[in-house]
Amino acid sequence: MIAYEKDASSVNVGIRLREMRQGMDISMRALAARSGLSANALSMIERGKTSPSVSTLYKLADALGVPITTFFGAQASRDRIVFIKAETRTRVPFRGGLWEGLGGEKFVGRVEPFIITVESGVSSGPHSMVHTGHEFVYCLRGHLEYHIDNQAFDLEPGDSLIFASHLRHRWRNVGNTVTNALIVLSNFSEGEQVASMHVAQGEAGS
Repeated sequence: MIAYEKDASSVNVGIRLREMRQGMDISMRALAARSGLSANALSMIERGKTSPSVSTLYKLADALGVPITTFFGAQASRDRIVFIKAETRTRVPFRGGLWEGLGGEKFVGRVEPFIITVESGVSSGPHSMVHTGHEFVYCLRGHLEYHIDNQAFDLEPGDSLIFASHLRHRWRNVGNTVTNALIVLSNFSEGEQVASMHVAQGEAGS
């Protein structure tokens, strides 16, 4: 199981979901219809009775018309200089994984660095991703497999990968242990929510 420091800036996704839904004056039934999820499932998430999977977070973000990072806490102002202490890093647990922001969510420029921690079998989802800009991947621990167009790349600790993000791509933890990877997205189109594509589609077994 994935664990993270108790003093990390973790976020209660259920509370954030309820705040956003009520702030937009959207009923539970309406959000259920938009997202394809049941009203009971939404209620369980909002009450903290269950943790949403990454695919569920993606559906909710899409239904609300917000980037996945909106679930991570109050919308932060963007600055030209961003310094993040390790203990104040935004960390969002989801079923089978953990997303850790490295300041891109607060930076005015077009760069999104973050760390993903995923359990064995967890993937970015059954469908490939395509977006603008470039992508850099550095495997910190475990075994991460990236598929880019018709090629497969096996990343082990210390291995890196860089490619143009308009190429269809997806990833999966194919090892038997937890995998950590640093991902840096850059030079993407303004307003494009590229980070959400990488943490909000798949789940174990996808």
